[in-house]
Amino acid sequence: MRPNRPVTAILCAAALALTASACGPGDGEAGADAKPTVAAPPPSGAADGIKIPDELKERLKQHGFDLEKWKGGAWKNWKKEDWLREAGDYVNPIIDGLWDPDRMRDAEQPQRPAVDPDAGKDQGVTDPTPAPVAAQPAASPYHSSVPASGKVFFDGPEGSMVCSATVVKDPAHPGKSNMVWTAGHCVHAGKAGGWYRNIAFVPSYNNAGKPAAALKGAPREQVAPYGVWWSDWAQTSDQWIATGGPTGGAGAPYDFAVLHVTPEKGGGKSLEETVGTALPVEFNAPAVGKVASITATGYPAAAPFDGQKAFQCADKPGRLALKQADPVMYRIGCTMTGGSSGGGWVATGADGKPALVSNTSIGPAKAGWLAGPKLGPEAKGIYNAVSAKFK
Repeated sequence: MRPNRPVTAILCAAALALTASACGPGDGEAGADAKPTVAAPPPSGAADGIKIPDELKERLKQHGFDLEKWKGGAWKNWKKEDWLREAGDYVNPIIDGLWDPDRMRDAEQPQRPAVDPDAGKDQGVTDPTPAPVAAQPAASPYHSSVPASGKVFFDGPEGSMVCSATVVKDPAHPGKSNMVWTAGHCVHAGKAGGWYRNIAFVPSYNNAGKPAAALKGAPREQVAPYGVWWSDWAQTSDQWIATGGPTGGAGAPYDFAVLHVTPEKGGGKSLEETVGTALPVEFNAPAVGKVASITATGYPAAAPFDGQKAFQCADKPGRLALKQADPVMYRIGCTMTGGSSGGGWVATGADGKPALVSNTSIGPAKAGWLAGPKLGPEAKGIYNAVSAKFK
């Protein structure tokens, strides 16, 4: 029997551990205090293109932010007392051109956190660790094979980071959704921090599936063929905000978030109309262990992946319980690594059609499986609240 070892979760993009860990290169050792890679600075003049809705102006003012200074780079101030963390404090004004192709490409260097692959084995409702399932490349162009999938980019205290995400339907706007599903740790740092900044979604990132070397200096339309969509609102669970953290899997069963997005360049079409699809969200999926098969999609960034291509794993899910008081999570065999966080898990819905039933949340440092929350009342409440906010 293996000795107990610390459990860690993925707290930022390109790191995959049992709950959140900051993403970025460490000292090369498992469990290192790794940091996210700091991407290139914003293009000169990008701040001049900032667009701040009146509601956000007022909210920034309430918290003592000077808009001119924000436009000039004050968003990089991550002092603890200035880091907005409450659920209603979310602000994310558009900075035109901030996410240029090179900055997007560089926002994905992972760390190698230490995690016990046998996490949850003593909880009684945890199934045996699944056999690893080799991640398979999604067929390119991604717009044909996984049109609802993409990447979420965001900035944290130590640099730019990346997650995966999925376009989902908006009940208030049938056929015209601007809603995106991802992980809570991709938008909020949890107990020790607050909301990340400059959160944006890029559907069908690197649509042609080209390697990283071929993307250096590439035009923006090549890496973001359907545009860059900024999150004008985000919600995650109260449980993630209150308990999410870098060790012990804290908050993982509630590690989900919903974004509402708007195009950086404006325009009349919704995200769903632009990409041609959006997945329904299934909040009444069968009990964990009774789902025939789940397919997870994401953009893994840790070796042997380069973060530029979409991959998928399909497996029959088992159960993972980190704490007896928390909901049981789905777990599948999968070799995807950090960067796949937040990516959609799709199964057959009640109507017999594909539906989103979870998202990638946690996994071991030595890739072999992934776990995601079962979407229950808390997730449904967040989903409905974001939809209602933009009626």
